[in-house]
Amino acid sequence: MRPQVIIWATLSLNAVLFGVNLGIAILSGSRTVLSQAIYTVTDLAGGIVLLWGYSVSQRPPDYDHPFGHGKERFFWAFTASLITFSTAGLLTLQGGLQQIVAPTPVTHLTAALASVGATFAVSVGGIVVTLRELRTGRQSIQSFLESAHQGLKTIFYQDVVSILGSAVAFGGLVLLTIFHDPVIDGIAASCVGALLVGAGFIVAAETREFLVGKAISQSSARRVIEVVEKDPRVRKVRGFQSMMLGPDDALVALKVNFQDGLTTDQIEAAIDQVSLELRKAFPPLRHLIMEPES
Repeated sequence: MRPQVIIWATLSLNAVLFGVNLGIAILSGSRTVLSQAIYTVTDLAGGIVLLWGYSVSQRPPDYDHPFGHGKERFFWAFTASLITFSTAGLLTLQGGLQQIVAPTPVTHLTAALASVGATFAVSVGGIVVTLRELRTGRQSIQSFLESAHQGLKTIFYQDVVSILGSAVAFGGLVLLTIFHDPVIDGIAASCVGALLVGAGFIVAAETREFLVGKAISQSSARRVIEVVEKDPRVRKVRGFQSMMLGPDDALVALKVNFQDGLTTDQIEAAIDQVSLELRKAFPPLRHLIMEPES
């Protein structure tokens, strides 16, 4: 999977979409369309942040960061979720409530509906790009959502939330066309804002797990232990610790009880062989500590 392809596609689509939404929001006076403009510009800012995070995470290890800079992607994904969801949600919610309390006329509803429809279509296009990259990388949607690719998952969630928000906005504008009550515009915008804020909390909480040091998945841990204990020179794995250092970078520390009677050279050879087998079975494993236990 190519993260930069997904990020650049998102940036390009949102840049165009922001200009369209903002122009129609100013023309029509609709807070619902303005909510779409706010979301797309914060989505654009979030995409830039994710691209920066991907870039700085590629720096090689140094004295202060002996395990590399992979966690940069977790930090900037967390930042992007705050910018995209929380900031956009609060601004949209505020605008919607203002329209409810002090409604102003909404005009050019046809253009507003077309703008929201375009947002929906672009968001669907973003999901198609992500799914195509998953197919290229021979990865399922389930494994993707269970992975540590928080930056790409944030973009995916952005598109999903955008589709839901566009559906709410479109429905609100349809009702506004029927009933001609500008308060409906404020209610629709408020609903979109609440949706964004809620999604922001969920995505930020998920990313936080990786920032504080989340272990590899239980299925991956079982696979690691199975590979180690399959070696005839190994009696039992007595201790297991792990941490995700990046979307494709894991640290695993093992305490291994080897069979009795092995010499030091034989234990070293066993560790080398097991390490090689582990890296084949679990490609994200870039840092392995294996401690013999008597």
